[in-house]
Amino acid sequence: MLLNEFQEFFVQHQKNYVVDESNRLPVLALGLAGETGEATELIKKYLRDGHIDKQHYAKELGDIMAYLAILADYFGFTLEDVAQMVIAKNQARKINGSLHGSGDDR
Repeated sequence: MLLNEFQEFFVQHQKNYVVDESNRLPVLALGLAGETGEATELIKKYLRDGHIDKQHYAKELGDIMAYLAILADYFGFTLEDVAQMVIAKNQARKINGSLHGSGDDR
């Protein structure tokens, strides 16, 4: 499955959930944060218990991807657009020797 097909599936799927348009962005952002928290919680349990259910973790990553897909669409981007942008950003950082470090302006 291609990234844009994945995105279109979830963009259409989320239309089944009625959300006041004035609350749509915060609901999506909080959904992303919640799913990210669930994935992070599994890492905590891995550190504590020494094992992780990889299938469960992959599903949480998929939930994160779904929210990313919908958020990208909200701002008028395809997932492929976003992927190309981050590749270009990191290629520029590699050329500049600034892959490591902190801050946005590397």
